[in-house]
Amino acid sequence: MEPSVETAPTGPGWPGVSVVMPVLDEERHLRTAVGTVLGQDYTGPLELVLALGPSRDRTDEIASELAAEDPRVRTVANPTGATGTALNLAIAAAQHDVVVRLDGHALVPADYVRVAVETLRRTGADNVGGLMAAEGVTDFERAVAAAMTSPIGVGQASFHTGGEEGPAPTVYLGAFRREVLDRLGGYDESFLRAQDWELNHRIREGGGLVWFTPAMRVSYRPRSTLRALAKQYRDYGRWRRVVMRYLAPPAAVVGVVAGTVVGVAGWRPALVVPAGYAAGVLVGAALVGRGLPPRSRAWLPLVLATMHGAWGIGFLTSPRSLRSGRG
Repeated sequence: MEPSVETAPTGPGWPGVSVVMPVLDEERHLRTAVGTVLGQDYTGPLELVLALGPSRDRTDEIASELAAEDPRVRTVANPTGATGTALNLAIAAAQHDVVVRLDGHALVPADYVRVAVETLRRTGADNVGGLMAAEGVTDFERAVAAAMTSPIGVGQASFHTGGEEGPAPTVYLGAFRREVLDRLGGYDESFLRAQDWELNHRIREGGGLVWFTPAMRVSYRPRSTLRALAKQYRDYGRWRRVVMRYLAPPAAVVGVVAGTVVGVAGWRPALVVPAGYAAGVLVGAALVGRGLPPRSRAWLPLVLATMHGAWGIGFLTSPRSLRSGRG
């Protein structure tokens, strides 16, 4: 019988780990992402299950090549393309007691799986996860990465900004005890976004422990255009409203719009609200952008305003069907 997470000794006999990865239109990153999984220094059994959505590029062809090259890689079809469905299909096909959830563009260090298993053992947590370490390549992506790792851009969530390890409301991606996923029924497939937050919410509601550790670091590639960034954060806002109440971006949107309308209509003091927000963004961008190339620093105010505005608009316009959990 395969050793459990709790009883497996160090060295030989580590528990088997199934890495599950939803994949859609990842031609650009998939081979590199899979390479970081297969290159783990973990000595126990390791497999990778790719859940393939209906990609419009060469993703499926690359996945087939990877599976042919290494027997640890298997694929399952995900005709819906939805992330929650992909994860549940991959988990159903997984063989081992520990499930590590990654993305098709996530790059992990060689000790990621080992640290995940060690942290599960040490803490007794149901899910452990770490840092979403945004790293850009272009000037625009570097600006987005700086915003995504700063409190002014994304608030105080430890998986974005770092900090001491310990219990957390949610973590980035995560490594789970398989029995927890089975007991909870996996991911809620009605959530097209915020699946991780919703699952971690259910874990905590049931008395389980979600644990953050900065030792688990995942390199994340930000969106490459302003339009893609705005869509990403609008969707975040729409779906996050279902499971949380984070009111800073929605309040900013309401305040800026209302202040601008009232000010333009004739009551000039109201303009202090949008002016104050603009000043705050500029000051914040100056602080966050220290050390960035000049062009990335120039992008930062617009990136921050886009993230705040798109998130807030998504939150405020979240339809009733999402709020009732029907997707």
